[in-house]
Amino acid sequence: MVTVEIPSNPNCAPVDLRVFHDVEPPRPVHRVCLERLPGQPEWCEVTGWTTAGMPCPALAQRVDDSGEGTALLVYGGDAGLRLRPAGSPSPWRLDDPQQWGEPFLVMADARDLRMA
Repeated sequence: MVTVEIPSNPNCAPVDLRVFHDVEPPRPVHRVCLERLPGQPEWCEVTGWTTAGMPCPALAQRVDDSGEGTALLVYGGDAGLRLRPAGSPSPWRLDDPQQWGEPFLVMADARDLRMA
């Protein structure tokens, strides 16, 4: 079982307790392919983020998806995930306008993940 609960923090919106039933063990992930604009998928680097304002590992884990089959849960630290466009030369920072936070991601296709 994987639990995700994100308190109010400067990285992303808070999330009440969510429980996911794991199917496989977690694996470190460093890139995800997201479609932030319709029809324009882009690879993004991903890290976990802590309430102390520091990066930590991001993990991907296959979980049951509410009877719909399985999905890949991408999660990080106690303050969620931090993302930026792939190849960005900037360090991980909250004040970088090219970076953004997410509490977690649920991905349908393993081809949209690059494991560390």
